[in-house]
Amino acid sequence: MVEGVHLHVSAPIDRFAQAAFLPLPLPLSGPPDRPKALAAVARLLEEQGLPRQGRLWIWSSLPRGKGLGSSTADIGAALFATATAHGVVLSSLAAARLALQVEPTDGSLFPGLVVFDHREGRWLELLGPPPPVACVVLDPGGTVDTLAFNARDQRAHLRANEPLIREALAMVRAACREGDVTLLGAAATLSAQAHQAVLEKPLLPLALARAREAGAAGVAVAHSGTVIVALFDRRRADVAAAARWLARQLGCPAWVATLISGGPRFERAWLAGIAAGLVS
Repeated sequence: MVEGVHLHVSAPIDRFAQAAFLPLPLPLSGPPDRPKALAAVARLLEEQGLPRQGRLWIWSSLPRGKGLGSSTADIGAALFATATAHGVVLSSLAAARLALQVEPTDGSLFPGLVVFDHREGRWLELLGPPPPVACVVLDPGGTVDTLAFNARDQRAHLRANEPLIREALAMVRAACREGDVTLLGAAATLSAQAHQAVLEKPLLPLALARAREAGAAGVAVAHSGTVIVALFDRRRADVAAAARWLARQLGCPAWVATLISGGPRFERAWLAGIAAGLVS
């Protein structure tokens, strides 16, 4: 939190949610386990003066409840797919505004990396393309109920941590300007340690020590989830070997991802004429 605004630095990875929307003269429907995405689509249709009709499909390779932005990806993909199916040009900012009407939303809807007010959308800062970072995602188990987590009053902890957050944010800005993986890792580590007061991850101290032994630049943590992510310079590290070693050392599953630019991708869906939006 900076100046009373909740801030979140996006960290999109190369796993995606994919959606397709087919306008049909039938009541609006979609996956029963994706009610938030369907609610966002309903708001988009209403805003555009379109009938609340059609069929939504969603597929995702993002684990749910781990803090990897699966809900934002679902909602973003659904919004972009629906808009495209209706011939509506939807900006990332407009998609984020609609998503925020449903739940807190991270900045992965925007190209590059961003700093975003994930609760009210009052702050958007474009940081540019991500440094060349490979991620080892460590999953110690469990899930976090995002809605319950965001309903908690965290302001006292966040205000106490504001000097650390300001320092980490300045480091992130410099890291993105310079493409500096080491600086980005240091910023992420500082933020992760400060976030322990908000959502403790018991494995973090050991994970940080072992990640450094493996050559990581630092660690990041899920803002409202359970995962810890070791950050490596992908130009130099044998990330697959590091993931195997960390999994053995920490006794938890580990998998590899790449930090990428956020925002939608568009491709032809399996239904002829339907565009599928992808959001990491």
